[in-house]
Amino acid sequence: MKRRRFITLLGGAAAAWPLAARAQQAAMPVVGFLSPGSPEAAGDASRVNAVRQGLKETGYIEAQNVAIEYRWARREYDRLPALAADLVSRQVAVIVSATTPATLAAKAATNTIPIAFAIGADPVQLVTSLNRPGGNATGIYVLNDAVTGKRLELLHELVPSARVMGYLANPKSVALTEVETEALRAAARAIGVELRILNAGSEKEINTAFATLAKDHSVPLLVSTDTMFTNERVQLVVLAARHVIPAVYSYREFTAAGGLMSYGPDFADAYRQVGVYTGKILKGAKSSDLPAQQAVKIELTINLKTARALGLDVPPTLLARADEVIE
Repeated sequence: MKRRRFITLLGGAAAAWPLAARAQQAAMPVVGFLSPGSPEAAGDASRVNAVRQGLKETGYIEAQNVAIEYRWARREYDRLPALAADLVSRQVAVIVSATTPATLAAKAATNTIPIAFAIGADPVQLVTSLNRPGGNATGIYVLNDAVTGKRLELLHELVPSARVMGYLANPKSVALTEVETEALRAAARAIGVELRILNAGSEKEINTAFATLAKDHSVPLLVSTDTMFTNERVQLVVLAARHVIPAVYSYREFTAAGGLMSYGPDFADAYRQVGVYTGKILKGAKSSDLPAQQAVKIELTINLKTARALGLDVPPTLLARADEVIE
């Protein structure tokens, strides 16, 4: 072969490589991830990792054979509709929606692109039925709000002398706050305590809320399940210790960080299951045929070290019911 022809062929092959690589990338299915949180927050990052794990279990690895477009509202809930619309305009194959507000925004933006959701409430407004969701949305729900009243009961069991109990809510998360407030008022009436609602939608307002409770002789506190508080769990745990406030949280992440007590679902596993559903949809399954599943595992975790620091004696009956005791 003549040298000039060899160089021409080699050059053509070299030019074809990036074209082939681009073609392979273009052929990758694209998943949209919609969340009211932020990628820097540890809680949000762990849930993204759980989705990736679920995708991996179905044969999909990010940047190898699937791409993920992330859209973060960074606690500005009113941005969710525009972010959802952006994912729709990019014609993603599936939208993974983290939390109920994100799912409602995605559902309003499209009735054709499949949605795999992870939510803490009953999905009755999102699906036709649990076994056959119909429409374009399905996923995992943990009924986190259904155990809100139980959290207050557990906190009262730990601090039976309390006559007033606080509830820290995010006023920007209107739908969730309304559901939790209703459940907590019913629980407060049942155990004979006054419920005091404190609103906080930022780090500064969280500091103010704890200072208010401290002036009120360290009223026991229940923290909302809102994503903002999960992402600010270190701040919450530190403030509770500083002001000697007994607090109950929704996830084990809080007690692992030094919080007193948590009672709630394993959200990491729920998001993993959402990743599995996403993989199944990418392989051709219809979201309308995938049952909306309830994550049934609810865990009670108690941090004994924190209880001692707060001067609390944990009743043996409560310890016996704990799934985990951190010492």
